[in-house]
Amino acid sequence: MHASPAPVMDRRLTFLFAVAAGGAVANLYWAQPLLDLIADDLGASTTTAGWLVTAAQVGYALGVLLIVPLGDVLDRRRLIPTMLGCSAVALVLCAVSPTIGMLLAAIALLGVTTVSGQLLTPLAGDLADDAQRGHVVGTVASGILTGILASRTVSGLIAGVAGWRAVVVVAAAGAVLLAVLLHRALPPLEPKTRMPYRALIASVPAVALRERTVRWTLVLGMTGFAAFALFWTSLTFLLSGPPFDYSVSTIGLFGLAGLAGAIAAQRVGRLHDRGWSIPATGVAWLVVLLSFALAALAGRSVVLLIVAVVTLDAGAQSLAILNQTRVFAVSHAARSRLNTAFVVSNFIGGGLGSAAATLLWSAGGWPAITVAGMLLSCFALAVWAAGRRGALVVAPARP
Repeated sequence: MHASPAPVMDRRLTFLFAVAAGGAVANLYWAQPLLDLIADDLGASTTTAGWLVTAAQVGYALGVLLIVPLGDVLDRRRLIPTMLGCSAVALVLCAVSPTIGMLLAAIALLGVTTVSGQLLTPLAGDLADDAQRGHVVGTVASGILTGILASRTVSGLIAGVAGWRAVVVVAAAGAVLLAVLLHRALPPLEPKTRMPYRALIASVPAVALRERTVRWTLVLGMTGFAAFALFWTSLTFLLSGPPFDYSVSTIGLFGLAGLAGAIAAQRVGRLHDRGWSIPATGVAWLVVLLSFALAALAGRSVVLLIVAVVTLDAGAQSLAILNQTRVFAVSHAARSRLNTAFVVSNFIGGGLGSAAATLLWSAGGWPAITVAGMLLSCFALAVWAAGRRGALVVAPARP
């Protein structure tokens, strides 16, 4: 096992990491507002085009499981630019796809390869000093959420001017540029540990479940992403029907309100650096609970609904940053594998939240959604209260 690399994360490199991480994860979402355009261009049904989002997400899950753990055993100065280059190739394949079938295959490949953000986040934790780790990781994590929220708006604007294929061409050029910049900016990085690939993948559950702090945090993280997905999935249903009846472009602007909440949470990592991670997590869950209560009271009030969007995203992003930074504190040698477990558990939570949103909307509409969100928040607060006293008593996980 190798010693931790010397801290090198200045503001410029932290910003580059945040932009690169956001750009990588944005590749998963550029197609969402463009499904009708793609379907018309390729002569496919909207239902068939809808599978593009699923293909990207499934590919991403595989990439996180099979590629992100390699950050613990390979030189990330080479691995991360290589993955950005691979995602650029996949984006070009998307841009030139003549049929919906080829586009589905290309976008699945894009999902597998666009995992650079999940390699950069643990690397940021490695390169930051102990006193700044929470702030640095929080900034990079905020870049990821910014990429998710801004991608829909940006892709819509570009597609409106030059078509959907121009969106992926621009994204491919951006990936190549970021690969070059990161290769030049990163210091030489020795692998943190040595083990065969099969043993590396098999060790992910072991390093994730060995420590009580990690187990506790994964439950909180999964619940947080379930609540986040529950809200945002059902918000589209709410805004597209009466009394609002908003267009798709208008609904997309609500993502900008969510972006304000994400930016507001950017500095929450400093609370971890000051030793306040556990109480701050409890406060963030109270904010999420309040957000669902506000959403329940919104009725026909767009202003109150926007306030709920901003506070929910601020609370959810704060939770994600605090949870991820706390997990990274457990082990230097296993950070990429811990991040794999963290992202996969969040992915599962988000999938369950989205599925629950569809079922609950059919059963009880917006009131059912908001009650479910408040119940999830209360469950998380109970888990937080039960586990908070021993949550920071951790021992470094073995590789």
